[in-house]
Amino acid sequence: MKNTIRREIALDQGVTATLHGSVLTIKGPRGEVMQDFTHPKVTVAVEGTKVVLTASRGTKKEKTIVGSFESHILNSVKGVQEPHLYKLKICSGHFPMSVAVAGAEFVIKNFLGESVPRKVGILPGSTVEVKEKEITVTSPDKDIAGQMAARIESLCRITQRDRRIFQDGCYIIHKAGKDI
Repeated sequence: MKNTIRREIALDQGVTATLHGSVLTIKGPRGEVMQDFTHPKVTVAVEGTKVVLTASRGTKKEKTIVGSFESHILNSVKGVQEPHLYKLKICSGHFPMSVAVAGAEFVIKNFLGESVPRKVGILPGSTVEVKEKEITVTSPDKDIAGQMAARIESLCRITQRDRRIFQDGCYIIHKAGKDI
């Protein structure tokens, strides 16, 4: 017989959690994060200042799901206190490209001498700032911050040229919590 898995995640002071159906909303001083935790064998509950994850049967798959849910909740609690930060470096050796934020879009002009600017929409819930040769992406939701940084990096993908010579682009140099 399998054992019941129960994990309790204590919320820090100033952080609150509410549950509507399977959507968990975590609010803190620096923002809020909403995530859907839907799984038929894992339940999520809010008990006072704790978020409780339970699975009735302790199979390997359910332990994995409970661990993933726990990591997502801990990242959300950390993000609403201090937003997750990604840094990207702008490299332009051959052509002087200009990088800017225009409204809800991130724009790169004159990338490898192209006349048409490359654009990507900024995800809601994230902020993008450009300072000299560095781009910073911040968000209380770690998934949104990472996805926005990846979109910016893939916007500068080089094809039809030798990447050893043409190293222009925007590259991630710092992920949330670790340097690369």
